[in-house]
Amino acid sequence: MKIRSPIVSVLGHVDHGKTTLLDYIRGGAMAQNEAGGITQHIGGTEIPMEVIETICGDLLKKLDIRETMPGLFFIDTPGHEAFTTLRKRGGALADLAILIVDIKEGFKPQTYEALNILKTFKTPFVVAATKIDKIYGWETHEGLSFIQTYKKQANNVQEKLDNGIYELVGILHDEGFESERFDRVENFAKQICIIPISAKTGEGISELLTMLMGLAQQYLKEQLQLEPDAPAKGTILEVKEEKGLGVTVDAVIYDGILRKNDTIVLTSRDNVITTKIRSLLKPRPLEEMRDSKKRFLKVDEVVAAAGIKIVAPKIENVISGSPLRVARGDFEGVKEEIMNEIESIKIDTDEMGVIVKADTLGSLEALVSMLKAMDVPIRAADIGDVSRRDVVDASIVKNANPEYGVIIAFNIKILPSASEEIKTTGVKLFSADVIYQLTEDYAEWTAAAAERKKKEWIDAIIRPAKIRIIPKLVFRFSKPAIAGIEVLGGTVKKDYILIRDTGERVGKVESMQDKGDNKPSTSKGQQVAMAIKDAVYGKNFEEGDVLYVDIPESHYKILETELKSKLSEDELQILEELVKIKRKEDNLWGLRVEY
Repeated sequence: MKIRSPIVSVLGHVDHGKTTLLDYIRGGAMAQNEAGGITQHIGGTEIPMEVIETICGDLLKKLDIRETMPGLFFIDTPGHEAFTTLRKRGGALADLAILIVDIKEGFKPQTYEALNILKTFKTPFVVAATKIDKIYGWETHEGLSFIQTYKKQANNVQEKLDNGIYELVGILHDEGFESERFDRVENFAKQICIIPISAKTGEGISELLTMLMGLAQQYLKEQLQLEPDAPAKGTILEVKEEKGLGVTVDAVIYDGILRKNDTIVLTSRDNVITTKIRSLLKPRPLEEMRDSKKRFLKVDEVVAAAGIKIVAPKIENVISGSPLRVARGDFEGVKEEIMNEIESIKIDTDEMGVIVKADTLGSLEALVSMLKAMDVPIRAADIGDVSRRDVVDASIVKNANPEYGVIIAFNIKILPSASEEIKTTGVKLFSADVIYQLTEDYAEWTAAAAERKKKEWIDAIIRPAKIRIIPKLVFRFSKPAIAGIEVLGGTVKKDYILIRDTGERVGKVESMQDKGDNKPSTSKGQQVAMAIKDAVYGKNFEEGDVLYVDIPESHYKILETELKSKLSEDELQILEELVKIKRKEDNLWGLRVEY
């Protein structure tokens, strides 16, 4: 049976060398044409076996890797959003992945996100530890294998590289993966290979390709088998308008054969549609689908794995990341298969939770997976721009639970009507084109909200304090009584209840003033004029009296069990005094256990 090329995805942090790696393998200069070396468009490139043999030389023969595959099909991903877009039933479209990590910088937030996505989709991967040429003292030997160039380095340089590798091994271990430098791996089924490389000089690239070919041959043979003349299966990369062609879809075909005039079944925003292929456009060998400067070639058919541009009617509303199937006779059966695949992505939702919106099915799935790993409940998850209805839905949740009354939007627009509704309702919107930024921002926001809530809760607990009525400074006898007071300890706030050392209620703090300025609170050592509601001078208090802030029994228990460490020495002393006062009337005050 025929074997197709394995589909390989390259993931990692921006500027860690994804494009440069593919550029070296192709032998072109595409990476230099991009601003900052950051990949900006999605594309795919087939690397024929002849090119791989040229780069790898005798390594393939040494490891007994036979020429059973036509080559490798690389998907170049901007960040790793394309990886999540490119999905099929049961996981990611990519058969293998390369996780790029700068050996000097190590793991970055996007690296962790990429690793989590690989976990979610259960994709086999290798780690390319890039930029070894940037290690201080490294002597470059362009195009050599890693083992050859490593032997030529000074001992201290080898040590620096090994330290970098062991740091990666440690991080991967913490994330649940056993790993080792590729030439020290004892069990390829259980350990992740780390291949040190320089995408700039080509050092180590031969081992990287060899490891990919070896893993594919050893573990992916069955899933790479092609049935002769089988109808094509693929995934939609992008829907876009091309000058002179109209609306087209870019797709990656991962199984079977796709022919001009085939009837294909696709998913639109509203339903499942069927349409007939008018033209198939394929890039020339070693050229990217995304390179608009190059002309596409018209072809009559393509065999998996391949990146292809399809011209067909009625495809304007096709969803990126959705499945593509060829129907040869059994239209209803294929439609049902498509519906089943879409159903398999349906996300379990909660009554109370956040609203999640994304641009493609795969990115929606990845974002929801990460939120669920953070124990964030999901009320609704859908593709498409943020609408007014989404905001209304989130505002309903916000009224019941502010923490979840939010919208988390990945790589999409906010419709004008939605923006207006956000202003009216105050719903919190998180919008970004990097998944980890969304999850990080939401986590920070909820942590800050929880901290504010905790502070409000602590502020609502009445803490110990006592005051002294300053002699000869009673300004008004009643309704309300006004007197000069000094705070002997703690902090007194407006609306606190004051009691005498006998436990008798004096009245409520109505207001406090210092030189004509109103004060919401007054602390130890300060003197203010205090208005005490319901208090009568000569009846409830006298000059020189010491009055205590009354603390409810429930607040005392919280102070004693949860906030005691936050009380000052004078507050602790006053609390002891208050307990004695309270227990004169009720010897079980503060001791009762609530069930």
